Amino acid sequence: YFPRWFAPNLMTFLGFLLLVFNFVMFSYYDFYFTEAHVLPRWIWLIAAIYGMDGKQARRTQSSSALGELFDHGVDSWACFLFPVCIFSVISRGEYGFSPMAMHMLLWIIYLSFIDSHWEKYNTKVLYLPWSYDISMLVMTITYLLAYFFTPGVFSFDIPIINVPFARCVEFIWPFFALCTSVPISIKHIQESYKNGTGYNRTYYEALRPLIYGIVYA
Repeated sequence: YFPRWFAPNLMTFLGFLLLVFNFVMFSYYDFYFTEAHVLPRWIWLIAAIYGMDGKQARRTQSSSALGELFDHGVDSWACFLFPVCIFSVISRGEYGFSPMAMHMLLWIIYLSFIDSHWEKYNTKVLYLPWSYDISMLVMTITYLLAYFFTPGVFSFDIPIINVPFARCVEFIWPFFALCTSVPISIKHIQESYKNGTGYNRTYYEALRPLIYGIVYA
């Protein structure tokens, strides 16, 4: 929906500002992730609308190394801001996440993000799994469900197994995130070595950014 003359980096920055606004809004109204049931309904609608990511640079054929660096630098912050805002929907408590679960889920996202860039470091190609686009759609749908039906719509036990919905998410989230990133990255790196399309680094050089990325994340 954006005009073609709209600068890609400006779109990236605008999308980031909207995300920061969401984070500040939730921090003000629900700092401890315990007030989802009493938050004004309009908050969920704003959160659903204020999410934007585009491929304007590819669309206008104006991609650049600087633009990629800026976009992925912003994405590194988004890895924290996006899920933290979602945590307000599920909240804490019996049918919500524990603080440790929130921490571990964030780590899963960090690892997926590091993994994608580690792959490019070795193959020369940044392959973003389709799970990234799906996750943005899932977040928008989650906010809209909270808007139309209140966050209480997520406070239920899964039939048959009688396990809270949030507990299932704690297992599905890591499985989905890692299985759509790590195995694919390893496959692409192996193919780049076999076909000679990557940098063909030594094993130490190939693994070095992955090790340091995990240690210092």
